[in-house]
Amino acid sequence: MRRFSRLAVLLGGVSGEREVSLQSGQRVVASLKRQGYQVVEIDPIDEDWLDQLRTTAAEGVFLALHGKGYEDGTVQAILESLGLPYTGSGILASALGMNKIMAKRVFQTMEIPTPAYMPINLELDLDQQCEEAIEQIGFPLVVKPTSEGSSLGVSIVYQAEKLRRAVEKNRDFQENMFEQYIQGKEITVGLIGIGSQLRTLPVLELIPQNKFYDYEAKYTEGMTQFIIPARLSETVSQIAQSVALRAHLALGCHGYSRVDMIINETEQPFVTEVNTLPGLTELSDLPAQAGAAGISYDQLIAEILEST
Repeated sequence: MRRFSRLAVLLGGVSGEREVSLQSGQRVVASLKRQGYQVVEIDPIDEDWLDQLRTTAAEGVFLALHGKGYEDGTVQAILESLGLPYTGSGILASALGMNKIMAKRVFQTMEIPTPAYMPINLELDLDQQCEEAIEQIGFPLVVKPTSEGSSLGVSIVYQAEKLRRAVEKNRDFQENMFEQYIQGKEITVGLIGIGSQLRTLPVLELIPQNKFYDYEAKYTEGMTQFIIPARLSETVSQIAQSVALRAHLALGCHGYSRVDMIINETEQPFVTEVNTLPGLTELSDLPAQAGAAGISYDQLIAEILEST
């Protein structure tokens, strides 16, 4: 018997990933309607979105939101205060997954391989911090926001004279970091299920036309080639899936997630990010991986919903 008959889908919002969220949300809404649910769409860009949520009589919430404020535990805390079941990870796992520095600290404690990093403090001497990053991490260096998704604000720097400029460019983001650039295959591993049903999906290899899997490559059709299963030996694929599972559990993720990694020249996987609300658009990684495992889009949405 179904737990819900009437659902609210939260989509859109005001983060830098609004357009992606709208695409995810519309596709989720269509799937839920196909499966016979009554669905109400709510966009947190509206000032009265909480009032809308309270008056919809929704029995549960499907989160199709992405980005800061929505994937970092904030909206999860609101929903818990309202007593509404919701999809995806809880408050703490969402907060850890969104803050790349905090996630890395957990990974290091749990001996999960992740690229070296240094926080950037925009209020302190940037030249000194750039010099320390060059000395301690070395080139190439990745400059990225600590708490953004979809590769927003990410740049790869190969020369000292361009490093400060890359940092300055990210002043609109509150927190930033330096990260070691790992040369190798970009892969991602989706996970779905809870308890004994938690499992990894086939490893997806990403070959973007751009220098890396940036925002344009992620959301522009034809800009990235998907290879499933990834061009890895069975042993390396199993290691990558094992590392992904450990990362998911280390952060306390729930229901589903997607773990992004780089496989270096010695076939060692390095976790770069755990996405606690991965995209569900037509071009998104997780649905592609589910499809490769024989799970249709509607089945994927149904299982995510069941895990609330």
